[in-house]
Amino acid sequence: MILVAIGANLPGRDGADPLTTCQRAVRAMHDIPDVRLSTVSRWYETAPVPPSGQPNYVNGIARLEGAIEPPVLLARLQAIEAEAGRRRGVPNAARTLDLDIIAMGDLVCAAPDPVLPHPRAHLRLFVLVPLAEVAPGWMHPVLHRPVEALIAGLPPELVRPI
Repeated sequence: MILVAIGANLPGRDGADPLTTCQRAVRAMHDIPDVRLSTVSRWYETAPVPPSGQPNYVNGIARLEGAIEPPVLLARLQAIEAEAGRRRGVPNAARTLDLDIIAMGDLVCAAPDPVLPHPRAHLRLFVLVPLAEVAPGWMHPVLHRPVEALIAGLPPELVRPI
Protein backbone atom coordinates (compact mmCIF):
# COMPACT_ATOMS: atom_id res chain seq x y z
CA MET A 1 0.00 0.00 0.00
CA ILE A 2 1.34 3.39 -1.06
CA LEU A 3 -0.18 6.54 0.43
CA VAL A 4 0.23 9.85 -1.39
CA ALA A 5 -0.91 13.18 0.07
CA ILE A 6 -2.37 15.66 -2.41
CA GLY A 7 -2.71 19.37 -1.74
CA ALA A 8 -3.03 22.74 -3.48
CA ASN A 9 -3.99 26.29 -2.57
CA LEU A 10 -3.08 28.32 -5.64
CA PRO A 11 -4.53 28.27 -9.16
CA GLY A 12 -2.80 25.87 -11.54
CA ARG A 13 -0.68 26.86 -14.52
CA ASP A 14 -3.83 27.17 -16.66
CA GLY A 15 -5.80 29.03 -13.97
CA ALA A 16 -7.59 25.90 -12.72
CA ASP A 17 -8.83 26.11 -9.13
CA PRO A 18 -6.99 24.01 -6.51
CA LEU A 19 -9.67 21.29 -6.38
CA THR A 20 -9.52 20.81 -10.16
CA THR A 21 -5.72 20.68 -10.01
CA CYS A 22 -5.87 17.98 -7.30
CA GLN A 23 -8.40 15.96 -9.31
CA ARG A 24 -6.18 16.19 -12.39
CA ALA A 25 -3.23 14.96 -10.32
CA VAL A 26 -5.23 11.88 -9.35
CA ARG A 27 -6.00 11.21 -13.02
CA ALA A 28 -2.29 11.58 -13.84
CA MET A 29 -1.45 8.95 -11.21
CA HIS A 30 -3.29 6.44 -13.42
CA ASP A 31 -0.40 6.79 -15.89
CA ILE A 32 2.37 5.90 -13.43
CA PRO A 33 3.79 2.52 -14.51
CA ASP A 34 3.82 -0.37 -12.02
CA VAL A 35 1.16 1.10 -9.71
CA ARG A 36 -2.61 1.10 -9.69
CA LEU A 37 -4.82 3.77 -8.13
CA SER A 38 -6.91 1.94 -5.54
CA THR A 39 -8.95 4.72 -3.93
CA VAL A 40 -9.01 8.43 -3.16
CA SER A 41 -10.31 10.12 -0.03
CA ARG A 42 -12.88 12.87 0.00
CA TRP A 43 -11.46 16.34 -0.52
CA TYR A 44 -10.98 18.61 2.47
CA GLU A 45 -10.56 22.32 3.02
CA THR A 46 -7.68 22.79 5.43
CA ALA A 47 -5.82 25.68 7.04
CA PRO A 48 -2.17 26.26 6.11
CA VAL A 49 0.36 24.67 8.48
CA PRO A 50 2.09 26.56 9.98
CA PRO A 51 -0.54 29.31 10.12
CA SER A 52 0.08 32.08 7.61
CA GLY A 53 -1.72 34.60 5.46
CA GLN A 54 -1.94 32.23 2.50
CA PRO A 55 -5.25 30.77 1.25
CA ASN A 56 -6.71 27.56 2.66
CA TYR A 57 -5.75 24.30 0.98
CA VAL A 58 -7.59 21.50 -0.72
CA ASN A 59 -6.19 18.20 0.61
CA GLY A 60 -6.78 14.50 0.09
CA ILE A 61 -5.02 11.15 0.02
CA ALA A 62 -4.61 8.67 -2.84
CA ARG A 63 -4.02 5.01 -2.10
CA LEU A 64 -1.95 3.20 -4.70
CA GLU A 65 -1.08 -0.48 -4.98
CA GLY A 66 1.89 -1.99 -6.75
CA ALA A 67 5.65 -2.26 -6.74
CA ILE A 68 7.78 0.76 -7.59
CA GLU A 69 11.04 2.03 -6.19
CA PRO A 70 10.54 5.09 -3.95
CA PRO A 71 12.88 7.40 -5.95
CA VAL A 72 11.09 6.44 -9.17
CA LEU A 73 7.68 7.22 -7.66
CA LEU A 74 9.00 10.51 -6.26
CA ALA A 75 10.27 11.52 -9.71
CA ARG A 76 6.89 10.66 -11.30
CA LEU A 77 5.00 12.68 -8.68
CA GLN A 78 7.35 15.65 -9.08
CA ALA A 79 6.73 15.54 -12.84
CA ILE A 80 2.97 15.76 -12.16
CA GLU A 81 3.62 18.73 -9.85
CA ALA A 82 5.73 20.45 -12.52
CA GLU A 83 3.01 19.94 -15.11
CA ALA A 84 0.61 21.75 -12.75
CA GLY A 85 3.02 24.67 -12.48
CA ARG A 86 4.69 23.84 -9.16
CA ARG A 87 7.76 25.92 -8.42
CA ARG A 88 9.97 24.92 -5.52
CA GLY A 89 11.17 27.68 -3.26
CA VAL A 90 10.50 28.62 0.33
CA PRO A 91 9.37 25.72 2.57
CA ASN A 92 5.64 25.79 3.45
CA ALA A 93 4.94 28.38 0.75
CA ALA A 94 1.62 28.42 -1.08
CA ARG A 95 1.64 26.07 -4.07
CA THR A 96 -0.23 25.00 -7.17
CA LEU A 97 0.20 21.31 -6.28
CA ASP A 98 1.97 19.31 -3.60
CA LEU A 99 2.27 15.51 -3.84
CA ASP A 100 4.00 13.82 -0.90
CA ILE A 101 4.65 10.13 -0.42
CA ILE A 102 3.40 9.47 3.11
CA ALA A 103 4.21 5.77 3.29
CA MET A 104 5.07 2.78 1.14
CA GLY A 105 3.99 -0.27 3.09
CA ASP A 106 6.17 -0.69 6.18
CA LEU A 107 9.25 0.77 4.48
CA VAL A 108 11.42 2.96 6.70
CA CYS A 109 14.05 5.02 4.89
CA ALA A 110 15.99 8.01 6.30
CA ALA A 111 17.91 8.80 3.09
CA PRO A 112 18.08 9.39 0.18
CA ASP A 113 14.79 11.05 -0.72
CA PRO A 114 12.06 10.24 -0.22
CA VAL A 115 12.23 9.91 3.56
CA LEU A 116 9.68 7.26 4.56
CA PRO A 117 7.37 7.43 6.30
CA HIS A 118 6.95 11.14 5.69
CA PRO A 119 8.69 12.77 8.67
CA ARG A 120 5.83 15.13 9.60
CA ALA A 121 2.73 13.23 8.48
CA HIS A 122 1.94 12.07 12.01
CA LEU A 123 1.69 15.72 13.12
CA ARG A 124 -0.77 16.86 10.46
CA LEU A 125 -4.52 16.37 10.65
CA PHE A 126 -4.82 17.47 7.01
CA VAL A 127 -2.89 14.28 6.15
CA LEU A 128 -4.23 11.90 8.80
CA VAL A 129 -7.97 12.57 8.45
CA PRO A 130 -8.15 11.69 4.73
CA LEU A 131 -5.59 8.91 5.26
CA ALA A 132 -7.94 7.26 7.77
CA GLU A 133 -10.61 7.14 5.04
CA VAL A 134 -8.48 5.23 2.54
CA ALA A 135 -6.50 3.13 5.05
CA PRO A 136 -8.46 2.72 8.29
CA GLY A 137 -6.30 1.17 10.99
CA TRP A 138 -3.09 2.13 9.15
CA MET A 139 -0.15 1.65 11.50
CA HIS A 140 2.67 4.20 11.44
CA PRO A 141 5.76 2.08 10.67
CA VAL A 142 8.02 3.95 13.10
CA LEU A 143 5.67 5.05 15.89
CA HIS A 144 3.66 1.79 15.79
CA ARG A 145 0.44 3.69 16.46
CA PRO A 146 -2.73 3.46 14.37
CA VAL A 147 -3.86 6.47 12.38
CA GLU A 148 -6.91 6.87 14.62
CA ALA A 149 -4.70 7.23 17.73
CA LEU A 150 -2.47 9.73 15.93
CA ILE A 151 -5.54 11.82 15.05
CA ALA A 152 -6.85 11.68 18.62
CA GLY A 153 -3.51 12.95 19.95
CA LEU A 154 -3.45 16.16 17.89
CA PRO A 155 -5.03 19.53 18.68
CA PRO A 156 -7.98 20.58 16.51
CA GLU A 157 -7.39 22.46 13.27
CA LEU A 158 -9.52 23.24 10.23
CA VAL A 159 -10.09 20.00 8.29
CA ARG A 160 -13.56 20.27 6.71
CA PRO A 161 -14.96 18.05 3.92
CA ILE A 162 -15.66 20.00 0.73
